[in-house]
Amino acid sequence: MMSQAARQAEKVIGHGDNATTAQNVTNPGNDESTADYSETMKALAWYGKNEVRMIDTPKPKILEDRDVIVKVTGSTVCGSDLHLLHGTVVEMQKGDILGHEFCGVVDECGPGVTKFKKGQRVVASFQIACGDCYYCKQKLSSQCEKTNSNTIENAMYGGRTAGMFGYSHFTGGYAGGQAEYTRVAYGDVNLLPLPDDVPDEAGLFLSDVLCTSWHAVVDTGVNKGDVVAIWGAGPIGQMAADFSLMQGASRVIMIDSNWRLDFVKARYPNVDTLDFSTLAKGESVTSKLKEMCNNRGPDVSIECAAGEYAKGWAHYFEMMLGLETDTSELINEMITSTRNMGRCGITGVYVGFTNHFNIGSLMERGIRLIGNGQAPVHMYWESLLQMIQEKRIDPMKMVTHRVRLEDLDKVYYKFEKKEDGMQKVFVETKWSFPASKGSPELTRY
Repeated sequence: MMSQAARQAEKVIGHGDNATTAQNVTNPGNDESTADYSETMKALAWYGKNEVRMIDTPKPKILEDRDVIVKVTGSTVCGSDLHLLHGTVVEMQKGDILGHEFCGVVDECGPGVTKFKKGQRVVASFQIACGDCYYCKQKLSSQCEKTNSNTIENAMYGGRTAGMFGYSHFTGGYAGGQAEYTRVAYGDVNLLPLPDDVPDEAGLFLSDVLCTSWHAVVDTGVNKGDVVAIWGAGPIGQMAADFSLMQGASRVIMIDSNWRLDFVKARYPNVDTLDFSTLAKGESVTSKLKEMCNNRGPDVSIECAAGEYAKGWAHYFEMMLGLETDTSELINEMITSTRNMGRCGITGVYVGFTNHFNIGSLMERGIRLIGNGQAPVHMYWESLLQMIQEKRIDPMKMVTHRVRLEDLDKVYYKFEKKEDGMQKVFVETKWSFPASKGSPELTRY
């Protein structure tokens, strides 16, 4: 309901005049001026809170000179996609095509595209940047000033982020990559060539996970010798752990519960774990971390979970009643756990406002609280690609499942419930290349 109200308010108020590319193009089937009716495609679309569907819809067409149409050969499901499924992110509209992480092959180029040609393998950044505004010139692509004209976001945040694929009209309204084709605005800027020695199953994750994890680590300031605590043992947390150790951290502690910590223990043997669900009466995450870290706490704490998952009843009811959009519980745990004058970074998604924030501990003990923001993919993806080529990082070790696009509606619900040990998936389409070495066997649902 909140999402639809925000969408109606946006329609009444109107967009800003800053965007230099088409807005609200979330499904070619909803606007014949954006559709290529010569071919239909399969795509995953949002149809309301907790409801996604596989649909058949026209493929997108070139709208602007610098557009590229990508034939998708791989995509994935991200924990932040669940915020859309749950209706946490506002301004969703029925039929919006989801998916902000994808790779593929160039199918068609607009006349203004100079860097790519048909048949070339590419990965897309999850954000859409113009390449020439104030932020883009600094490679801060996630904050591009010209690809998102949403007025509600500007009013809520005091500024706008860049447009994003498959992530609601709040971020410009662009069709996502959980489809057989996707239109990429400013294709020369928002696509990166994939070399032959990097398979889709690895290169795909340059679109978000790798850049987001790396950014969380370097932006929060992990230094040699630091003890780092990470909240959330999902793919972002796992790669943040890897990158922290690469930056010289002396110890990394992962906080979570259930089988995900078993997964971490098996694949990340240099990472310690803390299961908050098994703490004894009278113990807390904060007290346990102090005990594990010389009674001071970690030097650096990084939140890689999200603000929509309440642990206690107070926040649960406040969120249900609309009194807050996000819980402050994990942020407060980070603040109270971190040593005096330490650093806390937030890379998990928070969309609005929170209550009961422990500002006293933050101020009195000199904790540096850093909103890492949406990661500027363009700043990092070339160097991270090189790390993959040099075998310094292996993004495939976080992948648990290979699935078909046709089954993606079912996969969403399994992913949400963490069934079948599902953590990170590689979604293949009819255009996908044969599975590379190390890719999980195909699972059909």
